[in-house]
Amino acid sequence: MTDSPAPRIPLDPKEQPILDKLLSIRTNLELLKQDRSTYVKSQDVIDLYSKVIEQVVILNEIRTTKRLEQNRVDTVLDDCFQLISLAYLTIGKNHEPPAVYSFVSTTKRLLDHLKEATFYSPKDLESISDRLEDCRRYTERGKDAYSPHLLTLLEARIAVCRQVISELKLNLSHLTPELTPKWDKLVSILRSLSACNTRSKFPNDEVDDYLEQLKQLEEELKAYGIYAYESTGTKEEKVAEMTERLMISMEHPEPAPEAKDLIATLLRRNFVWIVTIKKKQGRIAPAFREVYDKLLEIKNKLEKLTLTQSWSLRETDLWGYQRALDRVDETRVDGNFFDAVGRPADLYEQRTLLYLLRKSYATIYQLIVSSEPVSEALLPIYNQLTTLRKCLLEVKKLGGVSSPRELYPYSMKLNSIDNMRVDGKFMVGNDIPEGQGSVTALLSECFEIAYDLRNDAEDSSPEEKSAPDNESGGEVRESEGDVRESGGEVQLK
Repeated sequence: MTDSPAPRIPLDPKEQPILDKLLSIRTNLELLKQDRSTYVKSQDVIDLYSKVIEQVVILNEIRTTKRLEQNRVDTVLDDCFQLISLAYLTIGKNHEPPAVYSFVSTTKRLLDHLKEATFYSPKDLESISDRLEDCRRYTERGKDAYSPHLLTLLEARIAVCRQVISELKLNLSHLTPELTPKWDKLVSILRSLSACNTRSKFPNDEVDDYLEQLKQLEEELKAYGIYAYESTGTKEEKVAEMTERLMISMEHPEPAPEAKDLIATLLRRNFVWIVTIKKKQGRIAPAFREVYDKLLEIKNKLEKLTLTQSWSLRETDLWGYQRALDRVDETRVDGNFFDAVGRPADLYEQRTLLYLLRKSYATIYQLIVSSEPVSEALLPIYNQLTTLRKCLLEVKKLGGVSSPRELYPYSMKLNSIDNMRVDGKFMVGNDIPEGQGSVTALLSECFEIAYDLRNDAEDSSPEEKSAPDNESGGEVRESEGDVRESGGEVQLK
């Protein structure tokens, strides 16, 4: 895999052995993620993590007087940390400091793009802030078990992200509670328009619908003295407009000038973007077609993963997408894309490519956030239990069952999963994969729902009360008792 772009300066001869070992570790990590014949084992990942930390210690000793230096060693080191971080997610150690690294790196990229775009929702910032707070807690909790070199790095990166969030929140601080929903709507429309623009067939009708929504918003915003464009009519028309504004302001006090400018600018951007994309109809200039196709392919693949994540995603696979996006992102100069002869992209190509880039980073962020704290070795069982739980809850929502016999399929499946445990744990060979507690809790919940459904059915069907336990689903209760005695542990053959 090609390195992500990074400053290249002459390598200190003392750092060459470190680079060689890091390259070897990165190769081992890549082989680990590519091997689909078996699941990723915790001990393999932990051993490689320890080897990386050994090289970090040596590197820090060499760089006592040049802490800010960046060369190929740092690029490969970042690759190793990214792969190890995603591997920790793969083995279910989501709440350990190494797993935080990849999330924080992706978050920083996402925040930089939000800052550059200058439009985002307050809810976006709240969600990211909450996740960063979780990362801070995981880092704090791991101080006794993990290298201070890693923890110091994570703490610094989390602090940088929090600083950017503070700046972004400040930009929206002038929005009043009445204007915030309208701002959110404008953000949503602009994102939706960009999504329409990348469809294989341009959806004119859908874009026209968004145009109508914008016109309606424009009318609503006039009550707050916010206009997309200033009047260019005659003197009499301008006086009439000023009179109308005065009447409106008596009913709705005008917001701060900063808020008015913020919303008016975004409103104009929406109108301009609609005109532009309707004119272009999805046609990209040939000079930027290659990078467009590449970004569109990445975006589509990532979105497909969101649909099949629980069944097909190995988190380490995200590294390839991260690096491909980083390489494209780093080719920009002053925020713009340039063709092969150094000509900058027009507004249409620039915004279209940026949308694809930002959407892909946001999807990677969402995939990392939604990763379950369960080893991929246990995911087949975890996914089956998740599906069973959904089915049982749907049955309960629809009024339950008329007879305990209707629960037989669920009882049989739950008992077959329960019988996989060895001494209260799901085992894979001689290994005890991570995520035992999560699987056990889910199994116990399924038993509880099934037991409640059976009791409700027996209460409503007196003739079923006299049936023997082995015919009325009594084994469900017995298995539930087994789960409770196991103390929250689970295992897999």
